[in-house]
Amino acid sequence: MFVDFEEIPEDAKVWVYPSSRKFYPNEIEVIAEKIKKFIESWKSDDTSFKASYKFLYNRFIIITADDIATELSNADIDASVSFILSLQETYEVALLDRMNVCFKQGEHVQYKDLKDFKKLLKNKALTSKSVIFDNLVNTKQDFDSFWEIAIEESWYNRFLK
Repeated sequence: MFVDFEEIPEDAKVWVYPSSRKFYPNEIEVIAEKIKKFIESWKSDDTSFKASYKFLYNRFIIITADDIATELSNADIDASVSFILSLQETYEVALLDRMNVCFKQGEHVQYKDLKDFKKLLKNKALTSKSVIFDNLVNTKQDFDSFWEIAIEESWYNRFLK
């Protein structure tokens, strides 16, 4: 069942899908509707199942599911990955590439591969105070607290040396 993002418990599972490009305004409304329809149909036979999403910075799709009240099976996870793969194909973006880094430069969100990110650090284009997105967070609480943080406070700080 689709619920408001704030109704999902703090210990619920979160998946962050960063897009390799910003979505265009005309795409966002359509994608948001597709995500909502997917969530409404995801485990629709289980009335206690709750899930939600956020679309942030015109680039990040965040899906959360209360996997404590209702356990997610491998088939449920596969269904969500298949859905994300369909979005990748339709909109010609990468959403599942974990070898990229997203960070803020001013008000803009940048998406770079790890090698280019390390070069930016080395060349001092980014500092330890630069804001990075940790797309590997696992719970809603971690998402709320640690998704958008300074590089020095994240696991990316190992690249500052």
